[in-house]
Amino acid sequence: MTAQNKVLVVEDEPVIRTALRRLLERHEYSVQEAGSVKEAIENHQMDDFDIVISDLRLPGAPGTDLIKATKTPVLIMTSYSSMRSAIDSMKMGAVDYISKPFEHEEMLETVARIVEESASRKVVASKPTPPPEPPVYGMIGSCPQMMELFRRIRKVAMTNSTVLINGESGTGKELVARAIHKLSDRNEAEMISVNCAAIPENLIESELFGHEKGAFTGATANRTGLVEAASGSTLFLDEIGELPLEAQARLLRVLQENEIRKVGSVQSKKVDVRLVVATHRDLKQLVIDGDFREDLYYRINVMTLIIPPLKERGNDILELADAILERTCKRLKSPMLKFSSEATQAIASYPWPGNVRELENAIERAVVLAESEEIGAELLAIDTSLRAQLRPISERTAANNTMTQEDPAEELSLEDYFQRFVLEHQDQMNETQLARKLGISRKCLWERRQRFGLPRKKKQA
Repeated sequence: MTAQNKVLVVEDEPVIRTALRRLLERHEYSVQEAGSVKEAIENHQMDDFDIVISDLRLPGAPGTDLIKATKTPVLIMTSYSSMRSAIDSMKMGAVDYISKPFEHEEMLETVARIVEESASRKVVASKPTPPPEPPVYGMIGSCPQMMELFRRIRKVAMTNSTVLINGESGTGKELVARAIHKLSDRNEAEMISVNCAAIPENLIESELFGHEKGAFTGATANRTGLVEAASGSTLFLDEIGELPLEAQARLLRVLQENEIRKVGSVQSKKVDVRLVVATHRDLKQLVIDGDFREDLYYRINVMTLIIPPLKERGNDILELADAILERTCKRLKSPMLKFSSEATQAIASYPWPGNVRELENAIERAVVLAESEEIGAELLAIDTSLRAQLRPISERTAANNTMTQEDPAEELSLEDYFQRFVLEHQDQMNETQLARKLGISRKCLWERRQRFGLPRKKKQA
């Protein structure tokens, strides 16, 4: 170190202040002193120092007040053993903290590190600002939430950690999973995607882990499961909250032992799978309710990525709409279209409860119906009364229950009929039976459950 490294020590105890000044001066720091925050600010040019070392508790004002008064990094000293004081200091912007009484070597090492890191940042700041880092391939967004999401995707992609993606239906959870896979060192192999809600409960274990010939009725040949097929690659399990408890136990074994055992087999097989999972549900609440294994929850909750809903992404909505419109026109081999000012206003002001998926569907419908090069707001078919329709299911059920005998002729809409039928029969029927009675696929049943807020009741283990 040289005398060019300037330190300001702010400490109200003269003995400690003098001892610290002498220690630093012996190691060729240039040291100035102050007994309080007020004295430090009034008597010194704070930004001229390389580091400020301040006690947390000072007469008049706490040492953390210096953080706002200077761009110089502030190292907080505290004689209180409570970790809360240190954490609070860091949250307020302190570069680090050190407990009193401190070892001389600990203080010197901490100061040297902070001064060196600060000098490096100044060198970087003096260089021309590089262009902003491009967003993750296949995803669009420039709002702060999405930029932070992109940063985390790039950071986690190069590890083998399990990733939990959380976001509302339609926000693009599979896009995030594919971005993680593309940026990883497994990108040469194909990512395997599984929607846990779209597979019948009695086939989930066989689909994921495979089965031996004769393991059950209909098992006429050996079958390789999707987990084994994803060995050396990435396995994406969408809506993992819908996975039955039995399958959860098998998946936990994959994570703990890196091996699988086919249904009907007595032998295990090693696999090398990077697991990425997604859900729109609160897994912690599912654990409390007994619908999700606590040990599996902690295994998959290593790194959580949260996708913001479309309504919270500001101008990203219009940027997305333009990109989707261009892509849709190319896919449908339509002339390139544009939105009218009314359509743009409608897109920007609508809450998009179905998120990006709903936006894509609205734009595709508009492109198909368009008769000129401009898309009007009416072609988007945005339902302005949607807010009233999206009341919680408990409110809608209560409203249905208040139908009086004077309204026997009132007809139910298809949505109301679906909700009432599911609520009345889900205790007696499984998902496959419900879907068959409604004349829809099991996947369609699951998607409508999500849309209307009707979570599936799980069997107790």
